[in-house]
Amino acid sequence: EILANMALREGRNARVDDVIMDEFHYYSDRERGIAWQLPLLTLPFTNFMLMSATLGDTTRLEESLKKLTGKEVAVVRSAVRPVPLDFEYRETPLHETLAYLLDRDRAPIYIVNFTQRECAEEAQNLMSLQLVGREQKQAIAAALQGFRFDTPFGKEISGFIRNGIGLHHAGLLPKYRLLVEQLAQQGHLRVICGTDTLGVGVNIPIRTVLFTKLCKFDGEKVRILAVRDFKQIAGRAGRKGFDIRGWVVAQAPEHVIENKRLEAKASDGKGNKKKFVRKKPPEKGYVPWDGSTLERLVESEPEPLESRF
Repeated sequence: EILANMALREGRNARVDDVIMDEFHYYSDRERGIAWQLPLLTLPFTNFMLMSATLGDTTRLEESLKKLTGKEVAVVRSAVRPVPLDFEYRETPLHETLAYLLDRDRAPIYIVNFTQRECAEEAQNLMSLQLVGREQKQAIAAALQGFRFDTPFGKEISGFIRNGIGLHHAGLLPKYRLLVEQLAQQGHLRVICGTDTLGVGVNIPIRTVLFTKLCKFDGEKVRILAVRDFKQIAGRAGRKGFDIRGWVVAQAPEHVIENKRLEAKASDGKGNKKKFVRKKPPEKGYVPWDGSTLERLVESEPEPLESRF
């Protein structure tokens, strides 16, 4: 935004020799995309380096850059991750999925929610699970020495953290977000409940990314995640220098998981089934997804970048 304002104010005379735009996929962001585009349109004498893990097809962008600056455009691509990812679709309740992952040493686990409220509710639900042992609780208590949870929501955050659960989203005070990041780096947190804006200036070591849903409200309607959004979040799994693999797990819709449980309960093991009432999908805030949706998100290229000017 600062660079965009400078470019608008000073135009082609702006004293900007080189611009490095990391996370360039924000060019397609409905709210902020224009700030990424303005410098490209108004600074013809500047050298640009545009970087992202999820650029997709950049042909149109390359042609526009060459036309605007008169310079050749070099494209450097690599699809090889230093830490490869494994993808899995689970039809078990969330607490069972977590137990499965923890038993296989796949913590820290980042549970992706799409609203701040869902993050807090998920963290509260996990309080009934035994995520950390006695020694780990003592280590967490020692790490919290001198830290003051002196706000109305501080008591809940303290309770989450002492049980190995982190909470991280933009609605928290910076001191709580920073504390969660520090404790995660020290290996004290087993699970972190956060939003899909994880990539924005956050430094949290993660071994597994767990999607509670594969659909979200985009400001206008509920839709299946864009390939770009999915790959940005999934790409946080697996820590270079720490992990040899990362894991990405997607939960089936809750009503599908519950119906599968009810079906198993109604079966007598001899092929006979009792009648039961199937749970229906939510009427609002839901678009159906299944295992093939995950496959498509994994295998597809990110969508072409879209101008928001």
